[in-house]
Amino acid sequence: MNVITNNQLKATIALAALQNVEDPEIGLNIVDLGLVYQLDFDGDTGKVYCTMTLTTRFCPMGESITHAAQEALKTCFGEEEIIVELSFDPPWNHEMISEAGREFLNEK
Repeated sequence: MNVITNNQLKATIALAALQNVEDPEIGLNIVDLGLVYQLDFDGDTGKVYCTMTLTTRFCPMGESITHAAQEALKTCFGEEEIIVELSFDPPWNHEMISEAGREFLNEK
C-alpha cells in the first residue's frame, strides 16, 4: 500500500498510530485495509492532514472510524491540529488490502 506523503518520517509514525484503529465490522486495522490514502504535514500552520476512505460510502461505522483515526494521530502529533478528510476517489476495493491484512482475513 502506497500512502502519499510530504514527510516520510512523520508518515511512518502516523501509520504506526493508525494501525491501532480497527474497522469494527471487519476487525482489521485501517492501514492494512488500505483505507489511508494520504498524510501531509504543514509545519507552518501546525496541521496534520489525513485523507482516507471507507470500504463503502454508506459505512455505518464511518464516523466512529474517522474519529478514532483523529484520536490516534493526536497521540503522536498532539501539538498539531489533526484534520481527517474522507475521499472516495479512488473508491476502495479489496486489492488495497496489504499482504498482512490478507493473511489476517484468511485466518478468520
